[in-house]
Amino acid sequence: MQISINSLKRYSILLLTILFLISCKKDEKGADDYVVNPITTLPPNAGKIKQKTNQQYVAILHANLFQVALSANQIFEISQCIESIGDKELAREVIISNFMNENDVIIPGEEEMRADLRTFIIEAYNRFLVRNPTESEITYFQNYIGANPNVTPELVYFSFSLSNEYLFY
Repeated sequence: MQISINSLKRYSILLLTILFLISCKKDEKGADDYVVNPITTLPPNAGKIKQKTNQQYVAILHANLFQVALSANQIFEISQCIESIGDKELAREVIISNFMNENDVIIPGEEEMRADLRTFIIEAYNRFLVRNPTESEITYFQNYIGANPNVTPELVYFSFSLSNEYLFY
C-alpha cells in the first residue's frame, strides 16, 4: 500500500490542527488564586531611632555587664567623663575597658562560649541589643568566632557595647 504525498500532507495538516486545538487552552482559574500579601521588610534595628544620652548609655552598659544598677552619683560622674572628652567613642572604649577589668563583671568563660556558640550569640544579642538575631547574624558570628581562636567573650561583649545599634533605643 502506497500513500501519496498529497495524502501524507493532508494527514500531517490534520494531525497538527488537532494537536493545536487540544493543546492550547486558557486556564480558567480566578484572578485571586495567586495573590501575594504585601510584606514590608525592615532591618531588625529599624525601630531604634533615638540616641541614648550619656547617662542612659552608662546605666544600661553597667546593667548589661554586671546585672545590677549603678547609683545616680556614679552615673553622673561617669557621664561627666564622657562629656569632658572630645572623642565620645574613645571615652566609651575607656569606660567599657574599666568595667571589663572589674572582678564582678558577669561574662561567660571562653569554654562556655565555644561549647554552644549559637546560644552565646543569641544571649549576647538579647542582652545588649534587646532583640533576637537573624539567622544570617548568627551564621556570621558562628563562622567568625569559629575561624578566629583569639576571639574571647570579652571582645564580643566589647564590640556589642561599641556598636552603633547599642547607642540607640
